[in-house]
Amino acid sequence: MYVIRLPNGNLLVPESATASVDGGRYIGDVYIEIGPDDADYERFAGEAITQEEFDERRRRWQEGDEPLRRQFLDFLAHHGNPGRVQDSGGP
Repeated sequence: MYVIRLPNGNLLVPESATASVDGGRYIGDVYIEIGPDDADYERFAGEAITQEEFDERRRRWQEGDEPLRRQFLDFLAHHGNPGRVQDSGGP
């Protein structure tokens, strides 16, 4: 995940988050917005990219992943999904 500089000068900084819901525990990555008054702003500002730069990187990754995605879909079409349990048709 990247630090993203917003047009207003604030930064979106990745942070891990955990939550307990209905007896289960969820872990994920989120972005928090910090401004120049935050103690960590200068540290993160040096590595920040713009939203446009982030979108361009994501677009390039997706384009680069397309041949692998097609190969994977071709494999599934010919061999099925080996990780999926087959339905036995029973109750």
